Amino acid sequence: MKIKKVHATDRDVLREMCITHILNAAAPKKALNYYLGTSYVEDIGGMVYTGSRYYRGLHINYYGLPTTDRRCSDISKYFMPAAKFIDKALDKRVLICCKQGVEHSATLFLAYLMICHDMMVEEAIDHVIKSRRIRPSRDFLKKLTLLNADLQNSKKKKVTKV
Repeated sequence: MKIKKVHATDRDVLREMCITHILNAAAPKKALNYYLGTSYVEDIGGMVYTGSRYYRGLHINYYGLPTTDRRCSDISKYFMPAAKFIDKALDKRVLICCKQGVEHSATLFLAYLMICHDMMVEEAIDHVIKSRRIRPSRDFLKKLTLLNADLQNSKKKKVTKV
């Protein structure tokens, strides 16, 4: 698992790195770029306005989640969909992006490590900060802590059933 900072709008770098999947954690709630008739719209309100049309010709599987939408303050509802998307692309090259690359995308990747690699929240954070700087918000850390508790409770229930 390489963790490297890449800009999701740099088509040349994406091509050079052979990126096959992009999880955009800063997607708009609605495809504004589609309504404007463009494939990429410069930064508006902390979102990364790309979509499957922007990556046409690069053979990239795109998945956008509106985690930066101010009306969507509960990032935890995206933990499972993000983890499933990343896990399905496990043998591929996945880019997880958001506006700054340190908060929303990092939080979703931490959740993926916890859900799919059975890591505790502290282990997941330690694993990622060995490779790059992250800065999940206090609220996102609380959501990850709740996820951690839920995952641990699920494990305990499985053990007691056996």
